[in-house]
Amino acid sequence: MMTDTQFQRHTLAWLTAPGWHDARAAAPPAHQQALAMWQQHDWPVIVRRTDVDTAPHQLDVGLPLPPDAVTGAKLRIALRVARDHIARSALPLTLAAASHAAGPWREQLNQLRHEAGTSDLRVYGSVAMEALTSLPYVHPTSDIDLLFLPASQRQLEAVLAVLAHHAETLPLDGEIVFPGGQAVAWKEWLQARATAAKVLVKQLQRVSLENTELLWETLPP
Repeated sequence: MMTDTQFQRHTLAWLTAPGWHDARAAAPPAHQQALAMWQQHDWPVIVRRTDVDTAPHQLDVGLPLPPDAVTGAKLRIALRVARDHIARSALPLTLAAASHAAGPWREQLNQLRHEAGTSDLRVYGSVAMEALTSLPYVHPTSDIDLLFLPASQRQLEAVLAVLAHHAETLPLDGEIVFPGGQAVAWKEWLQARATAAKVLVKQLQRVSLENTELLWETLPP
């Protein structure tokens, strides 16, 4: 059985045939067409925060559909699967792998990636889903959700400076993920470090308020 260190929020997870069978058996009729399409194409689902009634052998995942072409409404299908029914899993797509789905922002995102050097920048949300499926997720009002996994305090400061600079002209959003899996919105982190405030920390099992200094100290200099 896989452990929580292998499954974090935003992890990509591919279901086995029995996994899809169980997911579809528990889903309402309105969701069956989308689930059948996902299974047919072997597209991944996305690991989400664990619900309070989820058993240890289960994993909560989600399947976000593209915005409705008429209303713009976004449907997110919540699923619960047995961990043994995960065929494989992977970290979110790298920025390099997903940039082809970024439309008019592609060139500037490539510049951002160049300035960020060897840092581990990944993508989730609309840009990632369009890169994975080729379905029309990205629109002019979409955010670009970046996941940053810093290797050191120095790298964290350097890449946050790059993100803040490009956020002046790009619709950037996203999270920093610290070594223990604690995720903090990077815009909130920048504000909190300037004011000594606590930040909202999201993990697979819980949400909490934490002191930024404690998170900072989880990284080497």
